[in-house]
Formats: sequence, C-alpha cells, structure tokens
Amino acid sequence: MEIDDPRTPTTGPHTTPTASGPQATSAASDPQTTPADPDPQATPTGPGPGTEFAGSALTLAGLAADAWSLTEDTPRAVLGLAGPPGAGKSTLARALVAHLGEGAAYLPLDGFHLSNAQLERLGLTARKGSEPSFDVWGYVDLLRRVLDETVRDIYVPDYDRTLHEPVAARHLVPPAARLVVTEGNYLACDLPGWRDAYVLMGECWYVEAPGGVRQERLVERQLAGGRDEAQARDWVATNDDPNGQLVEKSRDRCHRILSTTGLPLGLPLGPSGIGMDPSRF
Repeated sequence: MEIDDPRTPTTGPHTTPTASGPQATSAASDPQTTPADPDPQATPTGPGPGTEFAGSALTLAGLAADAWSLTEDTPRAVLGLAGPPGAGKSTLARALVAHLGEGAAYLPLDGFHLSNAQLERLGLTARKGSEPSFDVWGYVDLLRRVLDETVRDIYVPDYDRTLHEPVAARHLVPPAARLVVTEGNYLACDLPGWRDAYVLMGECWYVEAPGGVRQERLVERQLAGGRDEAQARDWVATNDDPNGQLVEKSRDRCHRILSTTGLPLGLPLGPSGIGMDPSRF
C-alpha cells in the first residue's frame, strides 16, 4: 500500500493541523509492539512485520499514531476519512482500528444508506449511494452520541453487500474506545447535514487513488454484488462517477491527503478481528 502524503492546510472549521512529516515518521519508529488497549497518555507504537506502506516513509503505525494523537485532552475523538468511491477508505479505516485494538472503534457511513423501500419511495433507486440517499441526520446524531456517551456500549449500523440493505448493530463502540474512525464519501462536503458531521471530527483525512485504480475496484465490487460486466460498468459510469465528482470538491476541506495505490488483497486479521475485504474499498 503506497501512501503519498502531501499535507493540505485546513480550510474548514478545524484549527490544529496534523503533525509534520518527520514527526509522523518518528511515531512509527518502534516496530515491535502494539498496545491492545492504548494508555490515554501514550501514543501507539509500531506495527508488526509487513505493515509498512512501500515507497513511503509513512507506515500504518505512523498513521495510527497521528490518529491517536486526536485523543489528547479529550475522553473520545472522531477521525473522519473522506474520499471518492473506491479510494480505499474502508480498508484504511479497518486497518487503523485493527492496529489500535480495543482503544479504537469503526463507524462506517454505509450503515446510514436508506433502505431500498425508502429509495423507491424517493425515486432514488438508480442513484443508490448518492449524497441524498443517506440518512445524514441520523449519522450526525450517532456521531454526537459517540462523543457524549462514553460510559455505555453504542451500537453502529453497517451496509450488507449480500442483502443490499443497511443492517443494525453490526459494529460496536465500547466504553474503552477513545478513538472512533468513521469513513464515507461525503464526510467533508460543504452541504447541509455533512457540515454538521464535519465539525464533530477532530480531523478529516482525504483518501484518494488514481481513477483507473478506483474504476477497477468499483467494477469488481459490482461484479461481487451480482451484476454482469456490462451492468457493473454502467453502474460505475452513471452512479459512482458522478458521486466521486461531487466528493472531489471537498478535497481542500480535509486536513491531510492520503493517495493510496496498490492496496494488497486478503490482508490478515488484525488484533481486533477486522479483516481486509476488497469488496469494501
């Protein structure tokens, strides 16, 4: 997984930039240990063998350390990962959570897809995955709960690519989680509802990949979901591509740009049992 990290200045409401490149690199200097339950005062240390992102000074441990730094001086923080469809947001989010262990939790925007019944009612069936096809206000409310209710379990919905429907309570934010990693296309969009979500995040990072790489991943996703080749490519052209064009307008609102290429398939389970599934890119 190659990561190019041109830092971008904050243009949204946040005021504290991410640590500089050398600091991020030094955060990953100990490749031997990973805390199962990070100490609130400590920064997580480096990864096990094979987790360095080839071709870059950045490692998974370095990114995790930068993410964990958001929890300083607060009981719990939210890191957002925005970016166009097929960029690798879900894979990176799950890798960060797996690396950090019990101190982190995963909250995907995909759990706030409207049901097929609601999409049909709204005339959005052919635009499933577009900005208006999400329950943005439900998402905002859950982010607020995550930040306000730190002493009880909070259940998190997800999207099931076999059922093609959102499902309740697939994920959990336990009291021990001090960092919640949330990811989705529209997290940095300057639009009603999404602005409200954005201000609840300690930082929002933009995840991108070359267009050809994203196209290949998106077609693979549709093929895995049951469409044939022609249907898969038509869906990507008429739905995913317009969605990505909207998302790209939010790039400059993010604290950090992570360009991911060469994502490995079939990565092993991490300490929290979260696997890397190519259908989740």
